[in-house]
Amino acid sequence: MSRYILTVTCPSKRGIVAAIATFLANSGCNITDSSQFDDTAGGGFFMRVSFVSEEGLSSNALREAFADVATPFSMEWAIHEQGHRMKTIIMVSRFGHCLNDLLYRSRIGALPIEIVAVISNHMDYQKLVVNHDIPYHCVNVTRQNKAQAEAEQMRIVEATGAELIVLARYMQILSDEMCRKMSGRIINIHHSFLPSFKGANPYKQAFERGVKLIGATSHYVTADLDEGPIIEQDIIRVTHAQSAEDYISLGRDVESQVLARAVHAHAHHRVFLNGNSTVVFPASPGSFASERLG
Repeated sequence: MSRYILTVTCPSKRGIVAAIATFLANSGCNITDSSQFDDTAGGGFFMRVSFVSEEGLSSNALREAFADVATPFSMEWAIHEQGHRMKTIIMVSRFGHCLNDLLYRSRIGALPIEIVAVISNHMDYQKLVVNHDIPYHCVNVTRQNKAQAEAEQMRIVEATGAELIVLARYMQILSDEMCRKMSGRIINIHHSFLPSFKGANPYKQAFERGVKLIGATSHYVTADLDEGPIIEQDIIRVTHAQSAEDYISLGRDVESQVLARAVHAHAHHRVFLNGNSTVVFPASPGSFASERLG
């Protein structure tokens, strides 16, 4: 049996679910998990269906047949093979907590990604990455060579066939052109103190102001810095008894977990862009074990 995921985005209209379910049943497929959302305010419809082809139909055969179903509803859709490990490039600067976490989760199978390269503007994590048998590319970025550096980064993306870029505390701003070219395929992470506490040491500023909640936000990258559609967020409570160093340590933990959950949702095709926002379907209790994030 072959397992697939169908994702659908289209204008809301009566009969969409019935058409999809009928197609799958007539094609000898059994639905194992289904989520849908009708955005009454925006008029959009979003659906994700996991299914098994009991007749072993290929993804190409299913795509060819489903096109006739999709056209009357003006669907944007895709059929993905379950078990596919999404080719991913991680970009990092000098904070390595998110990089370490992603490397570990990928290695133990908690994330369905294949890390095909790590790109950095420093050499700090070369040994760590190479020890994971992953190519490491140091691309120095300055004001003078930014265009050439980004061209080299895109060359690596295209050469590896990367489907996703993860900015694991990469501290360089990407150009508008790169954001457009990789729209919906670059995920970033940052602390939730913006715009209140900017600069090199936001956790120290937060400590000095007596902040009681530390949080992190993971989002898709757009030309608007740190304002892309949000995928995942979380917080942790702190008290006056903790130090600035505690804030930093706890903040790194939250950032790592939030970024991993965002990558997990994206790689399992559970995230749908909806204008400046997102629709994120949670993994159901009956999902395959491979979808669980520890």
